[in-house]
Amino acid sequence: MFAVIHLVHDEIYFTSIGNFCNSTRKDEFSFPRTVVGWSAYSNELLYGFPKALAECSNDTGSPMFGPPHKLQYEFTLSDILENISSSSGDLLQLAFSTQILTSQPEQLSADKITTAAQIANALLQSANITKDIAVAAVTTISQLLNSSEERTQERDVVQNLTEALDKFSLDQHNNVSLVVQPNLVVQSIQVPTNTVWIQFTALTGRSGNFVANRINLHTNTSELTAAKGGSTDVQIVIKFPPVSPQSVLHSKNTNHSIGFVLYQNDRFFRSRAFRASSGTSRRVISANLGQESVLHVEMLFKPTAVPNASLYDFACVSWNYTLKDWTTYGCSKVNHSADVLRCFCNHTTNFAVLMSFRREFEYAEALNWITKLGCSMSIIGLSLTITFQMVTRKSRKTNPTVLLVSICMCLLIFTLLFMLGVDNSYKQLNKLDIQEDNILLPSDTHKEWDRGPCTAVAVLLQYFLLGTFTWNTLYATHVFLMIRNSLATSPSHFTAYTVAIGWGLPAVVVALTLGISYRVDDPLGYRQEEL
Repeated sequence: MFAVIHLVHDEIYFTSIGNFCNSTRKDEFSFPRTVVGWSAYSNELLYGFPKALAECSNDTGSPMFGPPHKLQYEFTLSDILENISSSSGDLLQLAFSTQILTSQPEQLSADKITTAAQIANALLQSANITKDIAVAAVTTISQLLNSSEERTQERDVVQNLTEALDKFSLDQHNNVSLVVQPNLVVQSIQVPTNTVWIQFTALTGRSGNFVANRINLHTNTSELTAAKGGSTDVQIVIKFPPVSPQSVLHSKNTNHSIGFVLYQNDRFFRSRAFRASSGTSRRVISANLGQESVLHVEMLFKPTAVPNASLYDFACVSWNYTLKDWTTYGCSKVNHSADVLRCFCNHTTNFAVLMSFRREFEYAEALNWITKLGCSMSIIGLSLTITFQMVTRKSRKTNPTVLLVSICMCLLIFTLLFMLGVDNSYKQLNKLDIQEDNILLPSDTHKEWDRGPCTAVAVLLQYFLLGTFTWNTLYATHVFLMIRNSLATSPSHFTAYTVAIGWGLPAVVVALTLGISYRVDDPLGYRQEEL
């Protein structure tokens, strides 16, 4: 069994010196300190790319770098693809050059990503593939999974690449049974025909990348076995139909060929039906049995952790190469918990779990007695003021009474609404409430539809608070006119104008705000769920 691990060097967590190739200069290239089994890129650059790569190995019992593989700088990715297509040039050297040219995937354009995917596809399907070529091709694909999602637009090319990986995983080319890269795992295995169960497990690593010693394979394990502490990232168990002794005796091939492919993210599975508006990604696992039949497949996925959000629902899906999208056909939810999501399917293909998340809210505590006392005193004072103004209205002109009563009325209603409506009786509690039906989700972000009195309270609070400012402005205008024209009477129809403006202007502003920002399926565009 052969395994290769290639990770970014700032994610090294080992401390034992025996696990490292110390930084050294080999030939004319210098390589950084690297973990055994990893590939290191040279510090020397050429046109922004490393000049060479070398693998740190421990074949002799002492960690050391292997011979450097130089970048053929005269070749571009397009040149490499042309040479592979025409069967010219050293295939191994072209594979290493492709790996180096894609070592900075975030800088690759959409055209270069497409070309690199075509190269990797051709390498995996080549009749002359070797162990080193296979590892270089899988490393290239792993690096492409770190490329920009917006630039991975060529759906047919990446779909062909995933199909090539599925076929590659069924064959043990030159004893390459396991290839582990940071974003990609390819596992090939042959099991006896009488095998009933097979289990593939990927455990969580500290760096978040796939690591060879955390990829486990077991036969005749009849159930999902999540590791304690939630360390199981992905697990798949395949059950085969029972085989009669007579069919085993007459079978020429006594082994099943099985392949697994595990993707760090769903960059190669671009869905039109499911939108990742929160920028989340999903692990994708593929199980391939060739022509063999399967009784059923059980899977276990660890929920993605999203800051300030909790899991709302999930869907067990498989990739439909005809639709070029996810589908729930043949899959169902089994059971679930806060740490584990389980799925059941009746076929083998590329599987994933689509998750939607609900934002976590921190609700304010109930009003304390000091706030209640202060608001109550305000309500009493405003009520007394309104009563006094109404009782003594005949002793003054109409305008001041209307203005003062309107100001106090707005403040009184606002204070009452605040005391009675500040506590949200329809809280979005952060509890797991998974739906039983396995329905394809539209997005990874769940937005609660508007329910309860919150929006109505927010509208009234906005209206009466705006009304308070408007009536204060009108009262200030009235005082200004009275001082400037102390001997003159108020303008005719002044009371009618103030009533229309005082109560009408806030209504217009609130209506415009609601029309622009409020939607029934997204009420938080207008209001807040928490204080």
